[in-house]
Amino acid sequence: MSRLFTFLLIPGFSMMDFAAVAEPLRSANRMGGDLYRWRTISQDGQPVAASNGMSIAVDGALLGLGPEDTLIIVAAYEPMASISAPLTPWLRRQDKAGVTLGGIDTGAFVLAHAGLMKGYRMTVHWEAIDAFLESYPGLQVSHELYEIDQRRLTSAGGTASMDLMLELIAQAHGSELALKVAEQFVHGPIRARQVLQRLEAPKRYNFTNRKIHAVIERIEQNLEKDMDVDDLARGVCVTRRHLERLFRATVQASPAEFRQRLRLDKARQLLQQSDLTILQISVACGYESPSYFARCYKERFKCTPRQDRAILTGRCSPAQAQ
Repeated sequence: MSRLFTFLLIPGFSMMDFAAVAEPLRSANRMGGDLYRWRTISQDGQPVAASNGMSIAVDGALLGLGPEDTLIIVAAYEPMASISAPLTPWLRRQDKAGVTLGGIDTGAFVLAHAGLMKGYRMTVHWEAIDAFLESYPGLQVSHELYEIDQRRLTSAGGTASMDLMLELIAQAHGSELALKVAEQFVHGPIRARQVLQRLEAPKRYNFTNRKIHAVIERIEQNLEKDMDVDDLARGVCVTRRHLERLFRATVQASPAEFRQRLRLDKARQLLQQSDLTILQISVACGYESPSYFARCYKERFKCTPRQDRAILTGRCSPAQAQ
């Protein structure tokens, strides 16, 4: 019997994410027979607009699924902004019915909100990990491409979703078919689950100095803490002056400026991906003074956190925020 996948499209979903989970199934059928069926649904049965503005017509609204079915939630920006009241109880009913549940990109937010990710290993897009952990502390979140844990499937989105589907095809029908599907999409080697979503700092910032790598890694892992530059320098056995010279040459900023940049980037991600208050966000990013946080934020992004949240959620335009 062919396996049925149901894709629940959340407004603002990524078209690439959707193609990455649906197209491997089509290709597998082309080369292996009637292996998979699929359908799309929305919360109200109406077409759903993707993040690129294009709309997808769906096959129906929320419906009952069975224990042999797989439901995958495809989401991207602001996954909780368009969640209807019936969705959470509906998801819980599907879980009780034995349905395998999945989340693509930020789809895990929707499942976590329904209380359906406790005790499961999961992943979300790297840009949303901080917001996820602030919103749902205690859950097991990895930085890997995808996770398969019993009846839960999650991926970081983008091409990682294709790797997830190729792994599912390999588990059900063998690695040879999965490789053929990957070749059809010129996907290259199928990446293992354990591959990290982001490049390490040396590749992201284009440098080879191990001391800089160690300092940046320490800063990234402790953004909420005040870290003394002298202490950072001692940790890699150089002087403060030498460390600052290395940072200027590598990332065109001092260690303190670099940390400030990362803190504010994290704050903006939390504004976009979570419903935390601005005070909670300032504390999570290491700012004891909300007013100082707002001043730093405005200097970096040319608007206050409150204005930026209104812009990001569509409540006002950039011009109105000025």
